[in-house]
Amino acid sequence: METLIHPDRLLPADSNTRSIARELYAAVSDLPIVSPHGHTDPRWFAENEKFADPASLLIVPDHYIFRMLFSQGVKLEDLGVPRRDGGPVETDGRKIWRLFAENYYLFRGTPTRMWFDHTMETLFGLSERLTPKNADRIYDHIAGLLASEGFRPRALYERFGLEALATTEGALDDLKWHRQIKESGWKGKVITAYRPDAVVDPDFEGFGANLDELGSITGCDTGSWKGYLDAHRKRRDYFKSFGATSTDHGHATAETANLSGSEAAALFDKVRSGKGSAADHNLFRAQMLTEMAKMSLDDGLVFQIHPGSSRNHSAPMLERFGRDKGFDIPTRTDYVKALKPMLDCVGLEAGLTVIVFTLDETSYARELAPLAGVYPALKLGPAWWFHDSPEGMRRFREMTTETAGFYNTVGFNDDTRAFPSIPARHDVARRVDCAFLARLVAEHRLDHDEALELAHDLAYGLAKRAYKL
Repeated sequence: METLIHPDRLLPADSNTRSIARELYAAVSDLPIVSPHGHTDPRWFAENEKFADPASLLIVPDHYIFRMLFSQGVKLEDLGVPRRDGGPVETDGRKIWRLFAENYYLFRGTPTRMWFDHTMETLFGLSERLTPKNADRIYDHIAGLLASEGFRPRALYERFGLEALATTEGALDDLKWHRQIKESGWKGKVITAYRPDAVVDPDFEGFGANLDELGSITGCDTGSWKGYLDAHRKRRDYFKSFGATSTDHGHATAETANLSGSEAAALFDKVRSGKGSAADHNLFRAQMLTEMAKMSLDDGLVFQIHPGSSRNHSAPMLERFGRDKGFDIPTRTDYVKALKPMLDCVGLEAGLTVIVFTLDETSYARELAPLAGVYPALKLGPAWWFHDSPEGMRRFREMTTETAGFYNTVGFNDDTRAFPSIPARHDVARRVDCAFLARLVAEHRLDHDEALELAHDLAYGLAKRAYKL
């Protein structure tokens, strides 16, 4: 029977090692999915409405897809991506789908191709690769399924075997969709995560007005340093009331600081007034990472740092389409010096969990694995974003295991806006990890029973424990 995805995909080519990997994978392939960090829309699960059409579900929300197409001259307007000025964009899902099909060849060899084919076969029962010739027929097939009860968001959550799914909301979000989920009585576990970038980054658009709003919704005086910190504590507690177990911070660098109270207050006054320099803004962001780490020590929220992205690299595209439209580019990132002030403050606290991600793979063996291999508070996030590919996952294991081991890592998280791709992404991670473990067994560096236990932990246990789920 013709298939889109081979049963031995990503497993070792060597037959002996592959047989070990097959056994390990079989033991974990059907484990529940813990998705502790991502960017799916909680409104989907609150309203549980049918998805409108294949394009709005599979293409329009996925920046992995439209950044590749844009690089080859396809306009975002033609893919239905909304413009900030409300200008016209394509709204016909079939036309968007046809355009995607015409350019599907561009994804050959990429993780996106693997995720998409996995979704086509396992979710929609398709066994033929998408082409311009079959685009309409496949579109109609998927559209017919999306019109059925079994393809509503909550039904898909259950079909995917999700045990927990975390979304990410800004500090000013009222969490109304999470409230609606909570009050609906549905048993699915969809929780939020606290993302305060808009009120900790002085370069964020509308920063001053954002602080005013933060004060308004918390009743705290965000014109003062003490009141500002109290406002964060209140918002963190509010997010916890909707199930949050983590915070998330998308700073450009991993730089931290540990100023005295008076120094921090003076710095806050300067950036709050709008008179801070670029150096002041950098220092304030650095101080706030340490402040957030201290708050996590107090309230138990897992502290995630996602540094090293030059976000919204194209000013014209930011102006036209807004944030998160595929123009985020990895940068070189220092961790040893950058994290030291925070680690001097809280790094020895075993009760704190700080999960650090990177887009700078050169830092894995040189900096991050040695740091996580000794500081009790520090854990390594998995291969992230541009590197959540089979090759990136293999490199992560090869460069971190020798120094940090497996248990200073936190399993896998998919970090996606593309809901249907979640099972595909976790399947790739499970296969790559099983292949890595199989090699260690074949080389007599790991016993078989240890590999089975590790496979389970990497696929399920580590993420569940690290994120307190």
